[in-house]
Amino acid sequence: MLTHPRLKVGLGLPDAEGMMDGGTARWSDLAALARRAEEAGVDSLWVQDHLLFRLADTDTEGPWESMSLLAALAAVTTRVELGTLVTCTSFRNPALTAKIVDTIDEISGGRVILGLGAGWHEPEYQAFGLPFDHRVSRFEEAIQIIHGLLRDGQVNFEGKYYSARECELRPRGPRASGAPIMLGTTGPRMLRITARYADLWNVYFTRTGNRVSGIPELRAEVDAACADVGRVPETLGRTATIYIDFSGAVGGKSSVNPSGTPALSGDPEAIANELRAYVDEGISHVQVYLEPNTLAGIEQFQPVLEALHGT
Repeated sequence: MLTHPRLKVGLGLPDAEGMMDGGTARWSDLAALARRAEEAGVDSLWVQDHLLFRLADTDTEGPWESMSLLAALAAVTTRVELGTLVTCTSFRNPALTAKIVDTIDEISGGRVILGLGAGWHEPEYQAFGLPFDHRVSRFEEAIQIIHGLLRDGQVNFEGKYYSARECELRPRGPRASGAPIMLGTTGPRMLRITARYADLWNVYFTRTGNRVSGIPELRAEVDAACADVGRVPETLGRTATIYIDFSGAVGGKSSVNPSGTPALSGDPEAIANELRAYVDEGISHVQVYLEPNTLAGIEQFQPVLEALHGT
């Protein structure tokens, strides 16, 4: 008998250059990985939303466009949830973002999770001609438009940075209230926005040190943000991203690990125990990045899923 609530486990796909054994995953590779991960028992698949990576001490790398990938993944999978980790509201008009997401939710049959964030990597803004200033203020306006359209199907908003006048989503996707919204953040102001508008909160492994011991302090901050806006903390789901290394040779910075945070490693039961500990800290869903992020990596990860879920 399971002694823990069932933890949802997702897989981050290698959607940027250098993420698949040092090479670039083509669409045929990503489709094969998605199908195999679904067979292996993962609960969700995740893509980044970036345009270009220019990190210090690394080569320039680029990812595929996330919304295009999400739509394609919706068409080649049948069960897993599909999410963005996370969509930058600065990259697209917010009303159009809601329209795109509702359409992909239709393609998937109601399996999309919309992860949102304010962005952080200034070089990609510069390269694509996007404003980098007042990112939180811009985000706060964007989330009101996106939330209003997904939840109610319509919004009438006039802000300093964005507007959506008598805007409607027609036709609507398969869920009356649209895709759930997940916000990835740890900043005080963004946490209050999360508490006000999100269904789920996410923390990336670079913020926790990739260990469950990094969760309690952040969880308390999320609870406090909920209290600030009058929300019952338990109504906001908690998720966390984790980095697992099966290769024994991972080190340094990469697009998925810009800080070079040490990976989690060990035998399947040891890793499963670490994942169970996240449940004890209130985490209901984790998104895992694997090394190697290949079909072989999924084969190595499947025994962890079996140990975790007792199958």
